[in-house]
Amino acid sequence: MSSARERWYRILFWVAAAYDLVLGVVFLFLYRPAFSMLGIEDALPEHTSFLSLIAAFLFVIGVAYVLIARGDLVRNRDLIAVGALYKLAYFSVALWYLIGGVYPHIVFFVVFGLADLAFLIAMAECWWHIGRLEESGGPA
Repeated sequence: MSSARERWYRILFWVAAAYDLVLGVVFLFLYRPAFSMLGIEDALPEHTSFLSLIAAFLFVIGVAYVLIARGDLVRNRDLIAVGALYKLAYFSVALWYLIGGVYPHIVFFVVFGLADLAFLIAMAECWWHIGRLEESGGPA
């Protein structure tokens, strides 16, 4: 793998880590101000326990992206797949609700859904590229 490509992948996973770690902390501890800042405080559920769980999951996947970014990309290929699937999951759910017309606020699709789609595409390309290198027996 070229040093420029490896650098790009590492930057990708550091950015993904920062994105999900920050979102995890914000939605775990500061969900009320976050919903207010986004102008969607009316969408805040009466019971917020599921927000805490989602925020904790965001934080954990952020830690996984740190492990990918600082580790051996080839050895972490399976973890890259899990990270890409995580992004696919959020984007798919966001798109499903948007298409179904029951989406409470477009901001969750426009801001978070499209960001996760961009991450998904880049992570899937990374996973695919590393797989091609492994198949060809070339240097990772």
